[in-house]
Amino acid sequence: MIAILRKDASPEAVEHLLSWIEKKGLQTNYSKGENETVIGLVGDTTKIDPFLLESMDIVERVQRVSEPFKKANRKFHPEDTVVDCGHGVKIGGGHFQVIAGPCSVEGKNLIKIARRVKAAGATMLRGGAYKPRTSPYAYQGMGPEGLDLLREAADELDMPIVTEIMDQRDVQTFLNKNIEVWQIGARNAQNFPLLKEVGKTKAPILLKRGMAGTIDELLMAAEYIMSEGNENVILCERGIRTFETRTRNTFDLNAVPVLHYLSHLPVVADPSHATGYTRYVEPMALAATAAGADGLEIEVHDDPSRAWSDGAQALTPDMFDQTMERIRQIRSVICDTESCEA
Repeated sequence: MIAILRKDASPEAVEHLLSWIEKKGLQTNYSKGENETVIGLVGDTTKIDPFLLESMDIVERVQRVSEPFKKANRKFHPEDTVVDCGHGVKIGGGHFQVIAGPCSVEGKNLIKIARRVKAAGATMLRGGAYKPRTSPYAYQGMGPEGLDLLREAADELDMPIVTEIMDQRDVQTFLNKNIEVWQIGARNAQNFPLLKEVGKTKAPILLKRGMAGTIDELLMAAEYIMSEGNENVILCERGIRTFETRTRNTFDLNAVPVLHYLSHLPVVADPSHATGYTRYVEPMALAATAAGADGLEIEVHDDPSRAWSDGAQALTPDMFDQTMERIRQIRSVICDTESCEA
């Protein structure tokens, strides 16, 4: 249930209403936008008579929300959420960012790659220190040493880190190492204990869609995080598993506008994992940009043929230079000065 308030509602009256609702045992989600001020009611809304609520002087109207996700719902929060990722980098609400770097941290070549992607225009550095792999015998990542290498490169270049957390026991490690953006990978998209644990922090969470997850399941995963108090969630479309075998996954570009319609959270697209092949990454990156994604996550490696994981989908730094130039061209076409920012 949501209550849309009158434009002339005083701060004192709003505070009184919020207190009244919370005393009924419900949570409130207060969102003041340019055009509407909304109070979202989360919990057992049968405790409140909607007709009584609508009769209050400061309430314009009351509307029921049928979707099971509440805090992630645009009806609760009409304005786009802007997530601050640190180092002056924001995403959402017209702020567009590119996350780039190797699939996995391999060693000292990380700084070389990081310098190139930064020079090309990437604003966040990705790299896996922990790698969830289908085979237990495949490379699993460098662990804490990989986090240290990411921290070293990001500090030199003044860029936020984006790296995957796989286990709730690593939350304190990520906090201690000041990891700016915590990625929840496709395999953990419904690891509910992990989602709840990262929800107890204020760290920005890049939440990837599950390998065969629906859009609603992605939004409900975001709801798990937000229900614990962390509203800094970034949604990521990374392709889903279908009957098609010519690409690694099927890149569901429908998800970008659909998520923007349903949710206020920023939406990032990952054409690398979606397609699985270098030759398809650039065209799908451009398509995702044109579809209105708030950012892209692209894998870049200085020598893909020798990459320890996912080299088949990595761009070389020279390829990334060209892709970034074309992304800028697409952005110049679809953006105006009022709706888009760097």
